[in-house]
Amino acid sequence: MVHLIVELSKYALIILFSVYTYECFSVFRNISERKQEKKFKRQARILYAIHFTAYVVIFAVTEDAYTFIFYLAQIILLVVVRNVYKLCYPKASRLLVNNMCMLMIIGFIILTRLNFGHAIKQFAIAAVSCVISLVIPVMIRRMGFFRNLTWIYAAIGIVGLGIVCIAGSTSYGAKISFTIAGITVQPSEFIKILFVFFVAAMYHKSTEFRQAVITTLIAALHVLILVLSRDLGGALIFFVAYMAMLYVATRKPLYFAGGLLAGSVAAVIAYKLFNHVRVRVVAWKTPLKVIDKEGYQICQSLFAIGTGGFFGLGLYQGMPDKIPVVEQDFIFAAISEELGGMFALCLILVCVSCFLMFLNIAMQLKDSFYKLVALGLGTIYGFQVFLTIGGVTKFIPSTGVTLPLVSYGGSSMLSTLIIFGIIQGLYILREDEGVSHNEKGEYKPAKKKAKSGFETEVRDLS
Repeated sequence: MVHLIVELSKYALIILFSVYTYECFSVFRNISERKQEKKFKRQARILYAIHFTAYVVIFAVTEDAYTFIFYLAQIILLVVVRNVYKLCYPKASRLLVNNMCMLMIIGFIILTRLNFGHAIKQFAIAAVSCVISLVIPVMIRRMGFFRNLTWIYAAIGIVGLGIVCIAGSTSYGAKISFTIAGITVQPSEFIKILFVFFVAAMYHKSTEFRQAVITTLIAALHVLILVLSRDLGGALIFFVAYMAMLYVATRKPLYFAGGLLAGSVAAVIAYKLFNHVRVRVVAWKTPLKVIDKEGYQICQSLFAIGTGGFFGLGLYQGMPDKIPVVEQDFIFAAISEELGGMFALCLILVCVSCFLMFLNIAMQLKDSFYKLVALGLGTIYGFQVFLTIGGVTKFIPSTGVTLPLVSYGGSSMLSTLIIFGIIQGLYILREDEGVSHNEKGEYKPAKKKAKSGFETEVRDLS
């Protein structure tokens, strides 16, 4: 009976998630608000159906009453988050709210299957993080002085990364965290947000050559400290985010080309200097030749993905625990093995829809500071997803970064929810009718103007 439930559930999950994913992109069409509302409600029903189906399987296999209690606790969290956004932020992007909840649900499901203790910790952190993130949109809406804290962002970032570089604990060859009162914190997850605010504030003031040089030097210092800490995944994320913001702010291809050249040279130097980098490159190039050592993790990941095929083996039917650090860096492989390649592809597309919303919001914001903030955070989110999935599938060398909202990790969970909260605040700011702000961030009534057809269509995107 249990085997039948598992077999039927994997097809049900794929069908439900496929319909959900279709709705993610169908809302980008120019449709009425009433039709959009129906789509968002349908997404919510599918979200709860996926959650229920997965936990029916988990309970059937484990026969553990605690999983049922855990399921109810998650339902309460989802209902609270969705209703708080609906009541307190009626102008928030419903698509981002639904996607945020869906990604967290997938993380809870796969972590419950892999390690119930980690799943409970992740849920506790998610609950606290949601409370924090729910306050952020109103802060973005009301506190215009964020653009004036330029050098505070830089100071906190450099000092924080420097402390980790000197006194941080080493994990898999990189200094990325330290422990306070039994709680492990990864500062770079939060500093990347401050880094985006710093760059946005600098280029909001000026995009002249002198300003670009100063900003580039400070950004390079952030990246250099991460390289010295051997947190090369984090360094790459900071670098790509800065390059995107530099190009959009200055609109000078020469700056962008120079940055890419400098980054390429730095990558070669890092390969020559750090054995940690060479090991990951060897594991990427010829994993089967070093399967007993450097290539073991990536080989197990590829075996898991290949074994799962299109439809997966079903929850608890695979062997994802054979993959080292599967709950963090390689959770995508576990999802592919047991829930199937089609489910994993839908997961990628949901992340892409979030990235597109981030970029859409950035394009439509008039204020250059907020525009650059949305662009920078969107780049960080999208590139982190790319690095994670690219490393798991051997498309690129593994960089040791997590899949946002899905992988196990408290710092990653909190920082990602903060990013989503900031983006929601910027979306609400864009949607606010009759409100504008001056260069000091003070809000005042805006002059009414007719909406063009293009503006109306973009507003309908989400």
